[in-house]
Amino acid sequence: MDHLKKLSTVLCFLLVQFGVEGRGLSYSFYQKSCPQVEDIVRAALGPIFLSDPTSPPAFLRLLFHDCQVQGCDASILVDPAGGKTPLEMASSKNFGVRKRESISLIKSVVEAQCPGTVSCADILVMVARDAVAFSGGPRIKVPFGRRDSSRATSYKLADALLPPANLGVNGLLQIFTQKGMTIKEAVAIIGAHTIGITHCLNIRDRLQRPEEGGRARGMEPGFEAFLRLSCPEGSLFSNSTFVVNDPSAFTFDNHYYSNAMRGRGILRVDAEVSSDSRTAPIVSSFAADQSEFFRAFASAFVKLSTSGVLTGNQGVIRKSCNRLD
Repeated sequence: MDHLKKLSTVLCFLLVQFGVEGRGLSYSFYQKSCPQVEDIVRAALGPIFLSDPTSPPAFLRLLFHDCQVQGCDASILVDPAGGKTPLEMASSKNFGVRKRESISLIKSVVEAQCPGTVSCADILVMVARDAVAFSGGPRIKVPFGRRDSSRATSYKLADALLPPANLGVNGLLQIFTQKGMTIKEAVAIIGAHTIGITHCLNIRDRLQRPEEGGRARGMEPGFEAFLRLSCPEGSLFSNSTFVVNDPSAFTFDNHYYSNAMRGRGILRVDAEVSSDSRTAPIVSSFAADQSEFFRAFASAFVKLSTSGVLTGNQGVIRKSCNRLD
């Protein structure tokens, strides 16, 4: 059985590798043009990670929100001319998204060594990948060659494409299977909730509209009481209050799944994945075997970060991540 599992892992890796190569991406894309780029990015990230322990989940969320709106093209980093509210960032679903300025800072360091060579989109993927590893998660090998969007994205498009806070399992599977993920990979990618926080605003519906005998569906009573204390009614309308996603909120591990099985999922989707017949066995498997979760997450991360990308003659290589000129 171990032999078959290893063979399956190798086959999956080869399929992903050939797939991304066919889309204009390559695992050796910067080998000649900027061979040191990943080391440059890691060196620039070190002080950011050490000075701000909340930065890894922020970088990971930033990548998710960028890739969900017309692919991973760094459009979320663009500011409109004149210093007005950022177009894509003006979406209410992007509240709490942070660390955009850090990507611009890292880009400037890369530009000093390899001018006009490395896209902001690739840097954002490198940063999110390294954020996972820094937090104790899998070390993921990702292909490069993405190019940046040459135009800003409307906040209306972000409103339409970013998932709502009350996303359920059906919505989860629809979003990620459209990106070529299996159900197992879709359950793995949502495991990114194992690090970071959830704003009280995002659980307003679960706490204000209980569905089962006055309680939120699928939530353990003691945990619901904890959430109500942490997010009193007035704070449910504020962007400033939050709860940590799990007791090990700074460590990328499989506790998300064990918490979900105990009725301690914060968001609706966190609760539903442990009870839906399509996803519950996978949740149980990930809760029992962290290595299996890591393998599935790594595969899902590659598929997410290669979905809908610009390559070749498409898009541009922006000199500054927050400007189109």
